[in-house]
Amino acid sequence: MAQKRRSLVVLPLILFVCSLLGGIYGPRIQVAAAATESDELSSDVQNFTKAYALVEQNFADPVNSDKAVYKGAIPGMLRTLDPHSNFFDPREYQALRDDQRGHYYGVGMLVGSRSGKTVVMAPFPGSPAYKAGLRPGDAISMVNDKSVDNLNTTEIADLLKGPRGTQVKITVIREGSTEPVSFTVTRDEVKRPSVQDAFWVKPGIAYLKILSFNETTSREMDDNLKRLGEGNIKGLVLDLRENPGGLLNEGVAVADHFLQKGQTIVSHRGRNSPEKPYIARNGNRGRDYPIVVLVNKYSASAAEIVSGALQDHDRAWVLGETTFGKGLVQTVYPLSENTGLALTTAHFYTPSGRLIQRDYSNKSFYEYYFHKDDNARNPLDVKMTDAGRTVYGGGGITPDEKYEAPKADALQIELTRKSAFFNYSRSFFATHEPNSVPKNWMPDESALTEFHDYLLKHDYSFTEADFTRDHEWIKRSLAGEIYITAFNKDESDRVLAQTDPEVERAIESMPKARALLETAKKVIVQRMSSQQSQQQEARR
Repeated sequence: MAQKRRSLVVLPLILFVCSLLGGIYGPRIQVAAAATESDELSSDVQNFTKAYALVEQNFADPVNSDKAVYKGAIPGMLRTLDPHSNFFDPREYQALRDDQRGHYYGVGMLVGSRSGKTVVMAPFPGSPAYKAGLRPGDAISMVNDKSVDNLNTTEIADLLKGPRGTQVKITVIREGSTEPVSFTVTRDEVKRPSVQDAFWVKPGIAYLKILSFNETTSREMDDNLKRLGEGNIKGLVLDLRENPGGLLNEGVAVADHFLQKGQTIVSHRGRNSPEKPYIARNGNRGRDYPIVVLVNKYSASAAEIVSGALQDHDRAWVLGETTFGKGLVQTVYPLSENTGLALTTAHFYTPSGRLIQRDYSNKSFYEYYFHKDDNARNPLDVKMTDAGRTVYGGGGITPDEKYEAPKADALQIELTRKSAFFNYSRSFFATHEPNSVPKNWMPDESALTEFHDYLLKHDYSFTEADFTRDHEWIKRSLAGEIYITAFNKDESDRVLAQTDPEVERAIESMPKARALLETAKKVIVQRMSSQQSQQQEARR
């Protein structure tokens, strides 16, 4: 049964989106109490067993019980509840636990599909694959001397994982090499940081990006800020774009770092759970530098807890797009055969009392997940921040300042859809050694001309006017791709952040964040003074 179940693919659309949007999970996976033989089955369960027995006995073909229950009955039931209650088969359940822990055992590289082949997209910095010399663009042809031609990317990725200390032989086709290239890689623990290395984007202005919220996120953030010297920070760009969320307690710990001790961060309540507030226990210890938080429509769950708490307490200026709008909390219950069930057990509320869950009634899951609807705020859920600014529930966290990235033009769509920068990087490093690219390299006119000629040679469709207009975008995209092979993925992320127009806007908005802080302080002082006066009057 276990072998059969490993082959199941349950709700591929929802599972894909769950990897993108994540959820808010309680501090640990909880064990559901098992029913005893003496428990009476409800009439609904009895009706289900009768229906299943009829199907099993009378269907025209033999019934696969695993498929009927784990791919049909359970996911079908969860679909009637909400978009985030979900069933995990053994592979998906293990992946969830690996994501929450922030590590797994394997060779440490991201692989993807290109032109029908599984290729290396990026070895993780410091991983066994990185140390062995595997490069982006290497097309995997064999694992342990067995062809992978009939395997998909997921199956190949599973072959590369394994116990620490074991070896795996990886044979790749590398552009520029006349023969296949083989690497014997010793598997090890692969840590996947949830916080990118923080750096100074401008003198005194720090940049920190949180990718997700796993078991080590708050500690990683603290370590990064200590490394920079938090006392020297005059402003912080906190990037939560594309952050799908994760563990509730880690979102709380991140917000705690920036708020005052005793301030509410979030609260949640459900049908069978009383209201539980989460309060800043440590606080910011007087660190009140201005913060600009970057969000977009894929910032969800725990990312919304952080941005909502900082906004409600007027602690940060929120810049970007309205966030996803996920105000539901899931508890993950382990089931038999290493499967699991994520069940929505509560709603969460921002400090001002907002419920930011986006409406999912009367629309398909596709429309819900991919925003094929309006992200409307709820005009009946009107709240105030500490300083008296109006904020709304429903439809996510609305930014204080909107930033809409320019829509991709025809050339940008063409180059992205056909993986032009990735393909060019393979060609480039077929004739250049990675160490030939100097630190802080950016494409000059000569490099852009080479890329332009490559596009012509490989029949990419564009006009000279298109290429000229998109010069800056091309330079940035080309540098990001070249840096992955020349240095590593972390350095690529750094150069992309340093040249990001939205990050530049965040830096320009830092005075607004400072003004917000000062205004909030004055309002709070006035409010406390008024309360003291009223108390004195009452005692007379």
